[in-house]
Amino acid sequence: MDTYKPEHLQPTFYIDSDNPKVVAFAEKSIVGATSEKEKAVKLYYAVRDGFRYNPYNLRMKPADVTASHLLQTGDGHCIDKAIFLAACARAVGIPSRLEFADVINHISSEKFVETLRSDIFAMHGITQLYIDGKWVKCTPAFNKELCEIFNVEPLEFDGDMDSMFHEFDKADNKFMEYVARHGVFDDFPHTYFVAVMVLNYPHLFNYERLRGLLVEEGRSISA
Repeated sequence: MDTYKPEHLQPTFYIDSDNPKVVAFAEKSIVGATSEKEKAVKLYYAVRDGFRYNPYNLRMKPADVTASHLLQTGDGHCIDKAIFLAACARAVGIPSRLEFADVINHISSEKFVETLRSDIFAMHGITQLYIDGKWVKCTPAFNKELCEIFNVEPLEFDGDMDSMFHEFDKADNKFMEYVARHGVFDDFPHTYFVAVMVLNYPHLFNYERLRGLLVEEGRSISA
C-alpha cells in the first residue's frame, strides 16, 4: 500500500511549511473545516484562486522556488503553486508530495510557444495529498478567472478523486495533453528541474546562467 512517510509532513528548504506566513495562510484558509478532506479542499481553492497563474515568470533560483516566495509575488507558475499547496498541506498536518509531467497546451498563446520554441511545457507541477488513506492528485495552477478567458471549466477538487487538466475545452477543442511523466518527489528536485529546462529550452540558457543556478543551490559545474 502506498502510504505516507514522515518526510511528507516535514518542512524542507523548498516546501517551507514551517514559515510563519505559510502557516498563517494555511490556517486562515481552513477555518470551518473539521476533517482532513475538508481542509484539503479549502486549501486547494485558496491556492488555485488566490494566486494568478503566470507562465512567463519561470523562477529558477532556489530561493525563488520556495513556497513562501509565492506569498511575496502574488502570482506564479504551475510549479510555484504546486509547491505552495504542498507546503500549506504539511502546515496543517496533511501529508503531501509533488509530481511532474510534460504537457501540451493546445490553446496556449503563440507568444508563449514562440518564447519556448516548443509546444511542450516541461515539468508541469502537480500536488499529491494523502487523504483518508490514499494519495489524491490535484492541479491548482489555473485560477478561475484565467479559465473563463480561455473558455475552459476550472478544475474542481473534492478531496477524493484526482483533479487533472481537461482533455478538451468547453467547445470540445483539444486543450491539454500529457505527453511524459517525470515521477513523484518528496521534495522539489531543483537540480533535476534545471536539467530538464536546459534540455527542453537550451536557447533560454547560457553557461553563466546555468552555473549561477547550480552554484546558488550549493553545487558546482566546471567548464
